[in-house]
Amino acid sequence: MSTSHLKPVVARDIMATRLITVKPDSDVFEAINLLLKHQISGAPVVDDQQRLLGMFTEMCCMRVVLHAAYEQLPSARVENFMDRKTATISETTDVLSIVQTFVDTASRRLPVVKDGKVVGQVSRRDVIRAVSKLTQNAPEKKASLLYLSALRQMSDQPEV
Repeated sequence: MSTSHLKPVVARDIMATRLITVKPDSDVFEAINLLLKHQISGAPVVDDQQRLLGMFTEMCCMRVVLHAAYEQLPSARVENFMDRKTATISETTDVLSIVQTFVDTASRRLPVVKDGKVVGQVSRRDVIRAVSKLTQNAPEKKASLLYLSALRQMSDQPEV
């Protein structure tokens, strides 16, 4: 069976849309507690219009701890500790391009942005789940890897 007629899996198909977000002027310790409460490793930092400003991650929390231990915190606001340079993807970014971005960056999650606004997020686990589901639905486990071609057309170039 040819997979060339299958629609490639894109971010829109696997992204989470109910996101925990933080504001840049949020208290860092409240943001840390939010990550812990929801058992997530990071959250997009957005303004009032849902425009992405950065990410507040576990690594950002480590910086908070160091600053608090060795010097006075310049401010306990998220904007002073968030990662401003964040890789993003669009709703139509295909799974292999998403995988390539995860391989090329330390990101554990990628915000999905449309018209400058955060509309979702794709985690490494979301990608693994999608690929696993695709291969589990293959008629023969031996041929499962052939079904990975449904992730994208072979003639497409990865977006990076």
